[in-house]
Amino acid sequence: MSDHVRATAGVPVEPFRIDVPQSDLDDLRDRLAATRWPSGLPDVGWDRGVPPGYLRELADYWRTGYDWRAAEARLNEFPQFVTEIDGTKVHFLHVRSPEPDAVPMIITHGWPGSVAEFQSVIGPLTDPRAHGGDPRDAFHLVIPSVPGFGLSGPTSGPGWGIGRIAAAWAELMRRLGYDRYIPQGGDIGAWISLTLAGTDLPHVLGAHVNFLITAPPADPSAFAGLGPVDLERLGLLKSFVDTGSAYMALQATRPHTLSYGLTDSPVGQLAWIVEKFREWSDSAKVPEDAVDRDQLLTNVMLYWLTGTAGSSAQLYCEMADTLPTSPTPPPEQPPLPVPLGVAVFPRDSALPVRSFADRAFPNIVRWSELDRGGHFAAMEEPDLFVAELREFRRALPS
Repeated sequence: MSDHVRATAGVPVEPFRIDVPQSDLDDLRDRLAATRWPSGLPDVGWDRGVPPGYLRELADYWRTGYDWRAAEARLNEFPQFVTEIDGTKVHFLHVRSPEPDAVPMIITHGWPGSVAEFQSVIGPLTDPRAHGGDPRDAFHLVIPSVPGFGLSGPTSGPGWGIGRIAAAWAELMRRLGYDRYIPQGGDIGAWISLTLAGTDLPHVLGAHVNFLITAPPADPSAFAGLGPVDLERLGLLKSFVDTGSAYMALQATRPHTLSYGLTDSPVGQLAWIVEKFREWSDSAKVPEDAVDRDQLLTNVMLYWLTGTAGSSAQLYCEMADTLPTSPTPPPEQPPLPVPLGVAVFPRDSALPVRSFADRAFPNIVRWSELDRGGHFAAMEEPDLFVAELREFRRALPS
């Protein structure tokens, strides 16, 4: 066991390698071949969900063209580990930089994401010297699978909300011997990262997010002087709550009921995820405009092979009172005392209003408005994602 993989308080950190039984892959192909397809209205595009013609073609490629073994081998190129924290298994990638002064960073995915989102950014972030960058920008990376998701799932019981996950991440970083680090995240991973930054203050250098919801303040004066861009963003948030958040309400209220169909039908699981890649990414017509088709399917596979459609949805149930769809606004949180970086990708599902963000986060040291990209930034625009994290590190007080 190397010096950065240690046992703490008698709890081991064990090497892990993905090795899916061939019988699971054969079962997937059989299920795809035997799909019972629903009828769908012609010529309505994506307005009523994933079009049947598109999904049939994608499912056929999944069955006959997609190569899981190649994807599995690529994931296994990165050092992976498992450990038990607070009674549940936690899977994570742990890639140390060859640079001695690299800064530790823990990156957290959201739903419907996974650790597969970050494959293209791991090399440039950990070894910038080998990728034409400045070695002073290097990071040691810890990329965990959220409890209940993929290779960390399912959890053993209820109660795994944002605060408990953040506490588990603090323990994970301590267990790996990192005294000072940066939390980073998008989607739910952003909320986990912000909570971690606020609760593990002595050990957090700063936090960075590539997704931020700025709920309208109760104070009417906060709306004075908002320009057309900010007003458009408020309209986007309202549209998301009104017409784009049904998945959230269902996962937050009936995760068990939903899980039966998604766990039994690979096409059901595929449709549930691919819809969000179409709606939240910088895609013109289909998700593959923004995200490589094989990468998209690898992300789906991490849900399908582990049977974690239902257990990942449980997180929404745990955080139902704080979701944008909640009938009551969440309680105001104390200002985050650590430096914060925010990267705004223009085709995300919701976009923040800067003046609202400044009220909640008075220590924003970097705010970037990117010209392309969406919710799955590390997959869609890996070069921009890497550049943003490097610039954020440079913006931190020395």
